[in-house]
Amino acid sequence: MTNKINSVAILGSGTMGAGIAALAADKNCKVLLLDIDEDTVNKGKMNIVNEKRPMLSVPSNIENINIGTFEKDFHKIADYEWVCEAVVEKLDVKREIFEKIENFRNKHSYVSSNTSGIPLKDITKGMPEKLLKDVCITHFFNPVKVMKLCELIPGENTSKDVIKTLSVFLKETLGKGVVYGKDTVNFIGNRIGCFFMLKGLHEGKSARKNNISVEKIDSLLSKPLGLPPTGLYGLIDLIGLDVMYSVGKNLEINLPKNDIGRNFVSLPEEEQKLYEKGQLGRKTGGGFYRVIKNNNGEKLKEVYNLEKEVWQLANKENANASLDIILQDTPEGNYVWNVMGASLLYASDLIPEIADDIVNIDNAMKWGFAWHKGPFEILDELDPSKVIDKCRSLGIKLPKMLEILEKSGHKSFYTENQEFLNLHGEYEKI
Repeated sequence: MTNKINSVAILGSGTMGAGIAALAADKNCKVLLLDIDEDTVNKGKMNIVNEKRPMLSVPSNIENINIGTFEKDFHKIADYEWVCEAVVEKLDVKREIFEKIENFRNKHSYVSSNTSGIPLKDITKGMPEKLLKDVCITHFFNPVKVMKLCELIPGENTSKDVIKTLSVFLKETLGKGVVYGKDTVNFIGNRIGCFFMLKGLHEGKSARKNNISVEKIDSLLSKPLGLPPTGLYGLIDLIGLDVMYSVGKNLEINLPKNDIGRNFVSLPEEEQKLYEKGQLGRKTGGGFYRVIKNNNGEKLKEVYNLEKEVWQLANKENANASLDIILQDTPEGNYVWNVMGASLLYASDLIPEIADDIVNIDNAMKWGFAWHKGPFEILDELDPSKVIDKCRSLGIKLPKMLEILEKSGHKSFYTENQEFLNLHGEYEKI
């Protein structure tokens, strides 16, 4: 029988820690929220009840949250069934916190990290066997209240009971869509999503030389493909170039040596200049886009010309295109193929490395990046045989899942009978 979780200790009260605490409190769990000092944890609590962007659905549920500091209150985690670490994305800091967790926790508790991409094996290296059995990754996406995805990642020694219990809690109590991944860098969503973004930036320079503007690129990499309206540059403005820079550094250290993503782990020259001068995105008042007021008080949207290094009025671009643009041999079609097409091929080559099946990958991209369809659903809509033909015409080696599909003699990754193609080239019930 699966144990029930009713209490949660969150270590770290930043955006993610506060978001997880708020969600658990809204579901009437007993919550402990700790951070490095009283000012920091009080700020975290204030963000939870912020009137403009409240994290709680019911304001009075703040009463379910007790706060404290690491120095004075760490021992209190012994009274909580699930301990979730959500501190800064630095390996040494996380390891220090985990050592304290093992010293103070209830030995029947479940432990997880909310890291967005640091492998669990690095966080827990050399730690006691009992902890290794009770620990996993629970990677929530921001904002926690809104984004459906939570990636559940076991370690090499994690017990099945831990995964089962947390899975039930995340789904039934917190209302999350859970995907099951492997302990690899950036897990599922960020592994594919960051490849898409970094590849898009690198292909952007040649696109702009072909008179495909930043605004046009965003119009292409959005509605026509079933992606969010932010497109590429708008999405990175939302995330922040500083985050993309850090993501790249993490990928550089942890990606497998033969991974094609290694070619794109550094920011392109123009974007690197923006990063170095602190033009990071919305958080700094502008990145690729900004909104200003003219003398009449009217709001105007501007775009940064990466070549001329000046701000100019942004054009309203509406791409008159559909998903099939990926297969078109035009300047715009080739850019979309080199970014979105490459991302679909990349995803097709990551099973079983990052997940055991296509369903977990598709759900991760839909629930974590708000794609209308996952990579394999998109391939089905395009017709996999057309994608295979394009790969062959360009001399591209077929990625694993497309090769499996072709050898199986089947025509699609999914069937109308709620089945998906597995690694053996056979259909399996979802």
